[in-house]
Amino acid sequence: MTIRLITVAGFLACLVAIGVLEVIARRDPERLTSLTSMIDHVMATRSARIGILLFWWWLGWHFLVGQTV
Repeated sequence: MTIRLITVAGFLACLVAIGVLEVIARRDPERLTSLTSMIDHVMATRSARIGILLFWWWLGWHFLVGQTV
């Protein structure tokens, strides 16, 4: 088993877990909150919006621009 295969399997496991949690949240809203309502709650403050914008900028700069410059 290669490192790449382990990494892909880990990402797929995370994706499946997110999907399962979202289905549970949609079926029983009292038990879990849905992803959209969680994002709405986080994005309610200006500091969180600025922090997320800076995070996306940093991520894009390091992984997208870094390979082309």
